[in-house]
Amino acid sequence: MFFIIGFIVVLGSVLGGYVLANGHLAVLWQPFEFLIIFGAAVGAFLIGNPKTVVGGVAKNLGKLLKGTKYSKKHYMELLGCLYAVFRLAKSKGELALEAHVENPKDSAIFNQFPTFAGEHHALEFFCDYLRLLTLGTSNAHEVESVMDEELEVHHGESHAISAAVTTMGDAMPALGIVAAVLGVIHTMGSITEPPEVLGHLIGGALVGTFSGILMAYGFVGPMGSFLGQVFEQESRYMQCIKVGIIAHMQGYAPQVSVEFARKTLLGADRPSFAEVEEMIQNLPTPE
Repeated sequence: MFFIIGFIVVLGSVLGGYVLANGHLAVLWQPFEFLIIFGAAVGAFLIGNPKTVVGGVAKNLGKLLKGTKYSKKHYMELLGCLYAVFRLAKSKGELALEAHVENPKDSAIFNQFPTFAGEHHALEFFCDYLRLLTLGTSNAHEVESVMDEELEVHHGESHAISAAVTTMGDAMPALGIVAAVLGVIHTMGSITEPPEVLGHLIGGALVGTFSGILMAYGFVGPMGSFLGQVFEQESRYMQCIKVGIIAHMQGYAPQVSVEFARKTLLGADRPSFAEVEEMIQNLPTPE
């Protein structure tokens, strides 16, 4: 919603101010200038990024409208799932987790939390490290180091997507100058034309510079920044899992491990201690 509002505000402010100053909107319609700028920007984007990043940008553009997919409800379910798993491990031993880890789709625990169970990457991440526990891994510091490395790889992949969009935005002012220079070259070929014709041609050339700067700082650059913030918020989800597992491995009670995990969440979406406490008290006893 804020993306649409911001889009309208930028266009309304720029074009509205131009019209109020008695400017003519028709002069700003220069399709060949737009072709040069936007076509070159897309081409440079394809040259500078591998297939995975190009596909990642296309896949994540919807987040500009939706924002992060994680809400307070998602985090409540995650914390509830962490508690249920840690409670089972504490009461019956780590080996009791084996059946749940090897076949999470049929797990009675994971099926209590359908939102979390539907997060394929997070569920796989969780099960991978629980599997290490069932295999006898007990050194929390070593596991934390491996987790940090895996999360860093995931963060790098996300950062590459937002950085690609930001870089494309950074290039647009220069591409706008390219369009303007080409417009001036075209104008010089008509130097013998009357002043009103030359004025129209020069105005069209300057639209290239205007368009490149407007798109860079009014739209594309902020889009890249927003995607980066969304990815950063979503990384909290994985960090929450990591902190919970490490606390469990260090021997803390399930309630304490879950509290450690809760503390990693951003304030806007973080459930309160009382909310989490009420939820875990109502969870069924593991069988």
